[in-house]
Amino acid sequence: MFGITPENIELYKLALVHRSASVGVGDGRTVNNERLEFLGDAVIEAVVSEFLFIEYPDAREGVLSKLRSRMVSRETLNRVALDLGLEAMLVAHPSSLVASRNNIYGDALEALIGALYLDQGYETANRVLIERIFVEYVDLEALEQTEKDFKSRMIEWGQKHHRRIEFCSRECADHVELAPHFESELLVDGERRGYGDARSKKEAEQIAAREAYERLHPATTTPDATPDEGADL
Repeated sequence: MFGITPENIELYKLALVHRSASVGVGDGRTVNNERLEFLGDAVIEAVVSEFLFIEYPDAREGVLSKLRSRMVSRETLNRVALDLGLEAMLVAHPSSLVASRNNIYGDALEALIGALYLDQGYETANRVLIERIFVEYVDLEALEQTEKDFKSRMIEWGQKHHRRIEFCSRECADHVELAPHFESELLVDGERRGYGDARSKKEAEQIAAREAYERLHPATTTPDATPDEGADL
């Protein structure tokens, strides 16, 4: 999986033992992958931080933070873990596989990285994460585009804060003969909070969404900030 020869195979075996299948040891304790998961989480964040710092020399701190959060998100790690085949390797009680399905495989991946770090050191863990995991299984370009997708971010904000988000878009009649031209309004609970004007409906909606998004953070003019928890329009 990682292209390395383990020095201590027991670490990797333990990384695949979920809490629900904890193993008893001689002194009466039980062990599982949670401590390795804790360590792996820290290693992954450090590696991704260094990678983004080098890969994006001109990016602001906020942009780097947002990209990192998406690269190490539970959604991303779960998907990568399944792509790597951890579903067939993990040792867990059947009930946990159902109840914790959204997290259990990503947690195991973190534990494996923790085991790799202890067994092979930081440099090997760094190389494996970048070359064999993120380059192979994570579409960084798609994550970048997500950061620029203000429409999705406004919809997510509305769902989180129980606000109704609507886009009212129309083709402008006085421009039809020259070229397609669209106007879009973003409504929050029926009130206009953003306006966009562009050659395509999609672009007009993005402009309207960005205007509304920036009203959540008046000082923000780039997509590198996250709206306050209680932000209002």
